[in-house]
Amino acid sequence: MKKSVCMATYNGEKYIEEQLQSILVQLSDNDEIVISDDHSTDKTIEVIKNINDYRIKIFLNQGQKGFTSNFENALRHAEGDIIFLSDQDDVWLPNKVKTITAYLQDYDLVVSDSKVTDEFLNVTNESFFSIFNSGSGIFKNLGYNTYYGYSMALRRKVLEKALPFPKNREVAFDIWLGFVGEIVGKVKFINQPLVLYRRNDNTVTTIKKSNRPLLGKLYKRLVIFNNIALYYFKHKLKII
Repeated sequence: MKKSVCMATYNGEKYIEEQLQSILVQLSDNDEIVISDDHSTDKTIEVIKNINDYRIKIFLNQGQKGFTSNFENALRHAEGDIIFLSDQDDVWLPNKVKTITAYLQDYDLVVSDSKVTDEFLNVTNESFFSIFNSGSGIFKNLGYNTYYGYSMALRRKVLEKALPFPKNREVAFDIWLGFVGEIVGKVKFINQPLVLYRRNDNTVTTIKKSNRPLLGKLYKRLVIFNNIALYYFKHKLKII
C-alpha cells in the first residue's frame, strides 16, 4: 500500500532537513512526502528542494493562513492508502513507519507515544503520553485533547470521511481527525515512543496548559462538541 506523509511547513529552515531525512529513509520508492507551505519567508522551500528527492511534493497553502488549513491542503493532495502526519521540526525514530503500518492492518487511526526533547534532541521526558494520560474517547479528549497531529497516522477511509474540515478553526485538524476516526472506525493509542518531539521557540503546538480565559476554553469546547455531535448523527443516519 502506498504511504503518504503529510507535513505543514512555515519558516522551518532550521530543522526541516533533519526531519525529512529521518522520514525518507523509512519510505519505499512508491511512497511520498506531501508538503504544504504557508508562504514561508525564510529558506524552507530552498532547503527542501536541495534534498532533491522525487518523493517530496511541495504545494503552497492557498486557503486561510494557519496550521489547520495548511495541513488540510497537504492532506487533500495525498495519494496514499496510509497517511502519516508530521511536524516540520521533529525526528522520526527508525522503526516508526514499519510499526505504525503494522498496527493499521487492524486499526483505522493510530496515535503513537513520543519522547519529548529540547531543541538539541536531549530527552526531557521519556513519554509524552505520561504527561497528559493520552488515550481515546470523545468525552475524554473534549475535556483535554490528546490527539496530536505529529504522532498520528490513519487509513484513507478516515480522511475521506473527515473532509472537508469544519470551517470554524476552533476545531483543530488533529482533534477532528481523531474524533472522526472514533466514529467511523477503530482507534489505537500505542505506548511505544516513535518520535523525538522537539520543543523549541518556533514550535506551534504546546505541552503547557493553555492560559486562555475560561470563557474562551468553554466556547472552544462547545464549538467542537457541536461539530462532532452533528457529524455523529449524520453518520448514524448515513447522510455522510
